[in-house]
Amino acid sequence: MTDTPNAAQSDFWNSQPGRNWVTFQPDLDLLHGAVTDLLLRVAGPQQGEKVLDVGSGAGASSFAFAKAVGARGRVEGIDISVPLVERATALAEELSTGNVTFSVLDAQVGSLPREAYDLVVSRFGVMFFSDPVAAFRNMAAALRPGGRIVFASWAGPQDNPWFSIPQQAAVERLGPAETSPPDAPGPMAFRDAARVLAILSAAGFADAACAPERVDLHHPGGLESVLKVVSHVGPIARMLRDKNGTDEDRNAILEVIADRLRRYEASDGIRVPALVNVFSARVI
Repeated sequence: MTDTPNAAQSDFWNSQPGRNWVTFQPDLDLLHGAVTDLLLRVAGPQQGEKVLDVGSGAGASSFAFAKAVGARGRVEGIDISVPLVERATALAEELSTGNVTFSVLDAQVGSLPREAYDLVVSRFGVMFFSDPVAAFRNMAAALRPGGRIVFASWAGPQDNPWFSIPQQAAVERLGPAETSPPDAPGPMAFRDAARVLAILSAAGFADAACAPERVDLHHPGGLESVLKVVSHVGPIARMLRDKNGTDEDRNAILEVIADRLRRYEASDGIRVPALVNVFSARVI
């Protein structure tokens, strides 16, 4: 790892964790589908607009916005993960989506065209910057006057059993997790709305606002499908790596998680409740 900005995140998303997200891309897109719908509703993309999707992952949010802006519009997805960008590019070819492109770029330090976009969006892709003010300042400069930004981030773990249940089960089996600063880059880094609104203001955005939204993380495949995902994506995978966990540890943790997630089983699969912070702002 080098000392360049976000080097740890680049190492993470370009190694096995990033490849795991590619493997479980269909499942993760299903689980996050309601969040994509939220972004579309709040952002209100218009026909012909040019959109930048930051932390675009395997492309699900980019494809949704590409459909919304139509053939006269365009979406550019950027992500720090080569495996995810390669997957998104392959899906774009499979889907014959001609108004969307993907590239490997770090929005904090990467070169973005100035005043080129009407809208910047992100679905869980902006909580990982070592210097979030610098990152959002770079995004603001890429927006045309009057352009807007809309992004979703997780609220706290106490409101998101998708994180808290696997984390607690792993701790019970393997011991306490390694501690890190509460606002360190990671999934929960933007749980504090006031902190994020201050970041947006410092980066030059105006009219910043946060709307907490409750959604269901829905998977029609039910509990079994969800257990396969949490086994390799999220707190369990990290704890097993950090604690040199065994397959026996993994199986024991999954048994506990299965027992605690059963309360969320539904007639159409499983619906895990979640609280998401949806932020919006604009440039003047």
